[in-house]
Amino acid sequence: MTSLPLSELIGSTVIDASGAPSGRVREVAIAPQEDRDRISSFIVKTKSGNRLLPQSAISRVDEHVHATSKVSDWPAINGSEGLFLLERDLLDQQVIDVHGRKVVRVNDVDLQVESTTEGGRDRAILRVQSVDIGTRGALRRLLRGLAPRAALHRLIDRIPPRTIPWTFVDLIEPDVSRRIKLKISHEGLAKLHPADIADIVEELAPAEREAVFETLDENVAAETLEEVEPKVQKAIVESLDSERAADIVEEMDPDAAADLLADLPKDRTEQILVEMEPEASQEVVELLEHREETAAGRMTTEFIALPVSATVENAIGVMREFEGGIESVSTIYLVDSRGTLSGAVPLVKLVLAAPNTPLLSLTQEPLVSTREETSDREVAELFDKYNLLTLPVVDEHSRLVGVITSDDVITMLRSKL
Repeated sequence: MTSLPLSELIGSTVIDASGAPSGRVREVAIAPQEDRDRISSFIVKTKSGNRLLPQSAISRVDEHVHATSKVSDWPAINGSEGLFLLERDLLDQQVIDVHGRKVVRVNDVDLQVESTTEGGRDRAILRVQSVDIGTRGALRRLLRGLAPRAALHRLIDRIPPRTIPWTFVDLIEPDVSRRIKLKISHEGLAKLHPADIADIVEELAPAEREAVFETLDENVAAETLEEVEPKVQKAIVESLDSERAADIVEEMDPDAAADLLADLPKDRTEQILVEMEPEASQEVVELLEHREETAAGRMTTEFIALPVSATVENAIGVMREFEGGIESVSTIYLVDSRGTLSGAVPLVKLVLAAPNTPLLSLTQEPLVSTREETSDREVAELFDKYNLLTLPVVDEHSRLVGVITSDDVITMLRSKL
């Protein structure tokens, strides 16, 4: 197997089965919906126009491309439907490096050439090996045709390579119809931590951000959206259609969703709320009624509260069904028949207790809580003073109405920097 830069392959002479030069390589194509790595065809510029040379008709690739069929057998091509063209769609384009967790620009593409024999005939199979994001690729293209190939190779070989394996590259395709046809998704990106995805998204242009959020799973998109800067967050949601935006907002923590919708124009907020499931919509609407810089404006309504008579076994059963954020389950709250906050049990105590242990016997003291109208400053002071992971919020009748998590406080403090 040998490696061949795309920049050297483009413009190469194509020799057909008769042994005569028949054209030059104009483009190299892959069909992602069939095989994301393997080159599917070359577009060759001939005297009679552009023709499609299939990969199966290529015997070898050296300084020239050698075909096993005649130029007259290559079908004419007037478009690139269903094809991803490496020079047009990849060179000088931004892509996502999911391993390095960053956005990079492609200077060249390294192809792997494998020689094989099928049915007694020589065949060359080409695959995309990596993308070059360093100086080597840039110089190779800049000096191509201006210096002898041997001299250029000697210069290039002195420069350390900066490449990303093709496996770690996520493509960005803003055109919805083309993205669907080519089956371009962001499976690699979706495996990263939402905070890393957020950093990547913030580096992209608006259309590219929308393309990413259109393909991410709703849960991943929601977690990522919570990590994005407010201005970018708002722009992303406004760019999505109402149904897609609602699907994502539904998966966000209610307090984060309320903060987001509060920053949108009123008519846009209403459109999204209408598309949301009634229960999720109602939670967000209730939070929208509170001022943002208060405990009620910071709290989430997703928490675990059990009767004062509950046991450890009851708590574990409820936790198995809980669909809220993981931060909210660090403490289990106890309430009486009227919903009055009566106690707080740290998660770590559940792990060490027997299943039939009453939760009331595991409560921590003092029981720290705050009122809905408490200011951001006072909330932060309570977290600092008592080293809290969560802070329960009660109404004027001491009924538990929400919980503020340490993540909420960190987000609040960051916004004030």
